[in-house]
Amino acid sequence: VIHSITIPSLFIAGWLFVSTGLAYDVFGSPRPNEYFTESRQEVPLITGRFNSLEQVDEFTRSF
Repeated sequence: VIHSITIPSLFIAGWLFVSTGLAYDVFGSPRPNEYFTESRQEVPLITGRFNSLEQVDEFTRSF
């Protein structure tokens, strides 16, 4: 009886969390229309092992 209420409410809460875009704001991930901007059209790949932090900083400056 309890699960007939909790499982659907968790499903609806999760669906609202994702569909309203709150999940993008909470986790800091870009929205689907923000992956490629006008200034950056290539895929941001980390190529260096030892300078990876510098590359990540460079990628985040472009957002």
